[in-house]
Amino acid sequence: MKVRSYPALPTCMGCCLLLVLALMWTSVTKAAPSIPAQALQHRYQLIREARVQWGMSAPTATFAAQIHQESTWNADAVSPVGAQGLAQFMPATARWLPQVAPDTGKPLPFNPAWSLRALVTYDRWLWQRVQAVTPCDRMAMTLAAYNGGLGWVQRDARLAAARGLDARRWWDNVETVNAGRNRAALTENRGYPRRILLTLEPAYMAAGWGGGICSEGGRHD
Repeated sequence: MKVRSYPALPTCMGCCLLLVLALMWTSVTKAAPSIPAQALQHRYQLIREARVQWGMSAPTATFAAQIHQESTWNADAVSPVGAQGLAQFMPATARWLPQVAPDTGKPLPFNPAWSLRALVTYDRWLWQRVQAVTPCDRMAMTLAAYNGGLGWVQRDARLAAARGLDARRWWDNVETVNAGRNRAALTENRGYPRRILLTLEPAYMAAGWGGGICSEGGRHD
């Protein structure tokens, strides 16, 4: 019996594989957020302030990601609703913070050093007032409270429990309920911790900004 021979395909298959890998790499590159050049001038100040409040294992990549989300590292930023500086504190919150955290000093939201100190201090204050099963869930609640208020997070957690969900888990539990906010506010609030922890934090970790709360090396109980 004559054995029929077929043309070899490895070269073609190899080309296809290379094309797929190239497309995947291009997609990842486009999706990865870029770190603004001005972030570097504040890097060591952020590390110092974070370690004062959170210890030597402070998740600095998480805080860097939060600053990125708030102002893209623009120290002169002013939002349409009046939030100011790197950390985008509202004037009333900036005035209130020294009352519960005197070490933050006189409120100076346009001063980068004050903004970084205030952000990590306020995050710590909120962190101590929420409970969760994992540090990642806890930081998600902390960030949601920073963005929309601690009271709303607490109300959402109670509603989640009433519906049979786990009030100590943010992801797929507390984040899925709404205790009464309008749609625009809810959409912003739910997107805030998600983008910081799942998109921006990994980018800052990859750039050498230290550990992140939702990744190994950045856990903080």
